[in-house]
Amino acid sequence: MVMRVKFWGVRGSIACPSPSHVTYGGNTSCIEVDAGGSRLILDAGTGIRNLGRELTNAGVREATLLLTHTHWDHINGFPFFSPAFEPGNKFHIMAGHLADLGGIESVLANQMANPMFPIPLGAMKADLTFEDFKVGETLTLSGGFTVKTCPLNHPNGSTGYRIEHSGNSVCLITDTEHVPGKPDQNILSLIEGADLVIYDSTYTEQEFVDKVGWGHSTWEEGVRLCKAAGVKSMAIFHHDPDHDDAFMERLEEKASSVWPQAFVARDNMIRLVG
Repeated sequence: MVMRVKFWGVRGSIACPSPSHVTYGGNTSCIEVDAGGSRLILDAGTGIRNLGRELTNAGVREATLLLTHTHWDHINGFPFFSPAFEPGNKFHIMAGHLADLGGIESVLANQMANPMFPIPLGAMKADLTFEDFKVGETLTLSGGFTVKTCPLNHPNGSTGYRIEHSGNSVCLITDTEHVPGKPDQNILSLIEGADLVIYDSTYTEQEFVDKVGWGHSTWEEGVRLCKAAGVKSMAIFHHDPDHDDAFMERLEEKASSVWPQAFVARDNMIRLVG
């Protein structure tokens, strides 16, 4: 069975709606994975708003939301996820980095509490369930999904995901910082042989020198990891907001010349896996 992957938000750090961010998109992290009508949502950045509208229009009333972590650019679209306000809908919300820090429900509730937001989490009338797991666990989810997890190197923690369904595999590796010359063994083990790896490519190698400690990686490191792990294709993801369309076009040309299996993710892009 083919997995359908749609990118609803591919930007990192902050949304950047502007005339120079049209081609590649300005929404922050949100990815939809659909296998046989069962859906996973990865992260709840601003891209989840448009996803919510499409789910409603398609009559989809149930999904699982997996969060890599809870920095703003990965959760600040959640209060605008309209299906969560509709009675009868069901969403299971999961995170792997907060089990000892109060849990995911508390973090999302605090984001929507006064004085940060006028509408509380309790106003969401869908059936919302919250689950905190320990990063490193393997999750068995409804719809036939098996999800393997690993810790990533990011301030406050982040979770890498490998989603498997019917023999196909998609990995999301964001946000993470590599150590030059020392391939991350956790990531290599998680992505081995994957059909598609979506990788934190916030910086170029030239930029990375001045960004050590900020918690992000480069497309060049992603290519090295994917080639070493026998990955079939890699999506360049989590674009820096200062990287406008002209910059991203040049980056895409260079990346594809280095490894033709690498491509730049864009808002509303769809990839079929399997």
